[in-house]
Amino acid sequence: MRIIPRRIEVEKSKKSMPWVMIYGRRKTGKTFLVENFIEHDRFFFVNRDATVLDKKNGEIHTYREFMKVLREIIGKEVIVVDEFHRLPESFLDFLHSTGVKGKLILITSTLWLAKGLLGKGQPLVGMVRPVRVDLVDEREIIAELSKTLKGKELIEGSVYLREVMLIPSYRPPAREFISEFLFDGKIILKELIGEIFTEEERELTKIYEGVMKAVAEGKNISTEISTFLFSRDLILKDNPGMVQKYLNILVEMGLLERMKVFNKKKYRYFHVSPLIDLHYYLEGKYAYTEVEIPSQFIKKVVDEKVPRHVEQFFRRLFAKLFGMQSCIIEKRDLEIDIALAEFQRLKVVVEVKWKDKVTRREIKEIDEKLSRFRNCKKIMVVPSLNVLECEPKNAEVWDVDRVVECVRAEGYD
Repeated sequence: MRIIPRRIEVEKSKKSMPWVMIYGRRKTGKTFLVENFIEHDRFFFVNRDATVLDKKNGEIHTYREFMKVLREIIGKEVIVVDEFHRLPESFLDFLHSTGVKGKLILITSTLWLAKGLLGKGQPLVGMVRPVRVDLVDEREIIAELSKTLKGKELIEGSVYLREVMLIPSYRPPAREFISEFLFDGKIILKELIGEIFTEEERELTKIYEGVMKAVAEGKNISTEISTFLFSRDLILKDNPGMVQKYLNILVEMGLLERMKVFNKKKYRYFHVSPLIDLHYYLEGKYAYTEVEIPSQFIKKVVDEKVPRHVEQFFRRLFAKLFGMQSCIIEKRDLEIDIALAEFQRLKVVVEVKWKDKVTRREIKEIDEKLSRFRNCKKIMVVPSLNVLECEPKNAEVWDVDRVVECVRAEGYD
């Protein structure tokens, strides 16, 4: 079984001690991270009925019994309380009145609550440090998978295994693995998304699902999304302003990311998880959770989507490697896959060609496109140098080996 150490989040958590609140979307590995990589003495898990499981001895406590145990050990042992938001409000009042004693780790899958508890006048303000756990960092997943994988498979595996629930069952090649997972596990994905909304105390309405289907189909600006929803009678008017609140909430929940278009008052939206993007593409186009479709058909959809997901992966990765803000360049006669800016000035432009052969004609077109950017680092990303019919004149070529070298140079190995 592959285990991703999650060193970034572990380090943040340790630095945030003595009291820390770890939060993030469901199924991002929060519990696994704490249980396996952060030292603790007692681990309590709060069930949905507010009873509390003591993982040390397997006992289940009522809330009153749990509080009695907590009073005895707080300040003496390192304590973890997972899904603490299911406890009565008096739990937070107890922590506030007790003050910071010893070490305490709180875990929650409810993002709105995590942020709300750190707001003005809330009992935990100034007492706990928040650490958000999202999908696995691109640098960490590459570093870990590069121990057994190389080339194209390394990157494609990294793209999808950022979803930690896929890691235990992963078998290369990634495209076949993801296709089989979608075929066999479509109900699991549907339930996961429902759980995310339940934890946020929101209803997974047809409008939310409509937005996510629209984004999966490539309609990723508010005007396009509004038209999509209106055409399906999900909203009364084709009005982007009505859609904005749904987009904001989905971004807050960690399901969508908002990407700025350089030098424009315009944003594009993308699914944070490529797995969920595939799910909603298949659901929107073919209602695949309701109608049985062949696994070979799902594989064709995966093949179609992989290059776009790889591009998004590199956009996030390069932003972290260069320490800059990622954005998108859109002009009437020019689009750039990846752009990095620093203080509103373009510093890096990147074109990704994720294919088995890049022709001379394509390379010439990329050269001409990138030559329009002066005082910028220009990069062309390919699976390997062997796919190029010739070397570009105006760009550095980064293949998978060079990407791995840069990740390791950052201290990820």
